[in-house]
Amino acid sequence: MSAPSTFLYVGNGETRDVSAFRLDEGNGNLTPIGTIEVPGPTKPCFSFPLAVSPDKRILFVVLRNEPWSVRSFAIDPASGGLTYLGHGPLADNTCYISTDKTGRFLLSASYQGNKLAVNPIGPDGIVQAPQQIIDTEPKSHSILVDAANRYALSASLGGDIFYQWRFDQQTGRLTPNDPPFVSVKKHSGPRHFVFHPNGRMVYLLTEHAVTICVYDYDVDKGTLTEKQVVDALTPTPGEKIWATDIHLTPDAKFLYAAERGSSTLAMLKVDPKDGTVSLTGHIVTEKQPRGFAIDPSGRFLYCTGQLSTRMSSYAIDAETGQLTKLDDYPVGKNPNWVEIVKFP
Repeated sequence: MSAPSTFLYVGNGETRDVSAFRLDEGNGNLTPIGTIEVPGPTKPCFSFPLAVSPDKRILFVVLRNEPWSVRSFAIDPASGGLTYLGHGPLADNTCYISTDKTGRFLLSASYQGNKLAVNPIGPDGIVQAPQQIIDTEPKSHSILVDAANRYALSASLGGDIFYQWRFDQQTGRLTPNDPPFVSVKKHSGPRHFVFHPNGRMVYLLTEHAVTICVYDYDVDKGTLTEKQVVDALTPTPGEKIWATDIHLTPDAKFLYAAERGSSTLAMLKVDPKDGTVSLTGHIVTEKQPRGFAIDPSGRFLYCTGQLSTRMSSYAIDAETGQLTKLDDYPVGKNPNWVEIVKFP
């Protein structure tokens, strides 16, 4: 039996390409595979959202310039190489994509367009035309389905709203839940969020306040109840406060959040009993971090900076969650999204 293979992909907005690496889960080292150009309009993109299909066959890459589209690449499970398959249309300028648990539907959020959309994904992995477009409060910034594929949540940064949706996995249709949303503190700017691996808690990062909002999640109803709000801003912020991304370790012991103004990662511990979090510190990382990821073993974290052409790797302390810099790796210009794929 062959050993597992783990690959890491970085979306580079300005150079419109993807940096690919093989990841050694023993020591966290990365070996470059190559740089893959993304076909399409040559204008640089502010960001380059990525998503991986549930079966790990397809890497989806969003081009944030007209005509709005998403490119599909086949992932080689042996080499990690990418083969371009084709492209499909998106509803608007899209800042975030994810798939449902069946891999039949692509869900997207548009910050500029103030909308959500659902596109079918063909058997060939190519995204088809939008089948549903939903107008939202301003600046939709993320959308994810829950573990059971029955409900979805989405964040409206400008509306300070965390939407709750019913999701029909047969048709891919979203309908408002009851209630349709929970309100977040005014002007805090809800942005990205993650589900706890147990499916019963959700952690939401606010862009303007840099707070972590912790919610109990009712898996039967698909609804949220606020449990805790924790300040995750560094004591020495920059001129602009501008949080971006949030991730949990696979064992849910530690939580991390990125903030661009101070170029820092906030480090938090998760209480194993009730899922609440406590801030343990900050570490300066690549300049203006927008995207980062944690490897499947939960031992390493990889972070990019929009104003850097490098990606930093960190070891995660198993007892404290503290980050220790290991190395850095050259990537393209404006790197802002990281996806990690492990094949058995």
